[in-house]
Amino acid sequence: MTAEGYTALDAELKRLKTAERPAVIQAIAEARAHGDLSENAEYHAAKERQSFIEGRVAELEDKIARAQIIDISKLSGKQVKFGATVNLLDEDSGAKAKYKIVGEDESDVKGGKISITSPIARALIGKEEGDVVEVMAPGGPKSYEIVKVKYL
Repeated sequence: MTAEGYTALDAELKRLKTAERPAVIQAIAEARAHGDLSENAEYHAAKERQSFIEGRVAELEDKIARAQIIDISKLSGKQVKFGATVNLLDEDSGAKAKYKIVGEDESDVKGGKISITSPIARALIGKEEGDVVEVMAPGGPKSYEIVKVKYL
């Protein structure tokens, strides 16, 4: 994962532990004060939220503990690798696209970040500027030319 992705996961973990967890504990306490727990929708909703938060905290702690952070600033070259920002040209439509290849937890297609495990990233890995790659998309095969490879 990139350092940026690690920072985002760490920030989410801290927010869950310092803000979300205390807020849900307070909500449970308030719901308990209302009386009969068997028919108390607020209590059940708060307990469900607490369960979600605790599960997410455990998941984030595990991911952070196993994370391998790759410093993209030390990478270079014209070959596409993890962390590369790749400018592509759709050979069929002429549309331009720009993607950064990141870890699974960091991917955000609308933000221009694609997972290393996505079909387009797998097709790009190991290729160089000027190469044409074929990607099997849901709508059929697509051809992209690699216009530029950068490491930002």
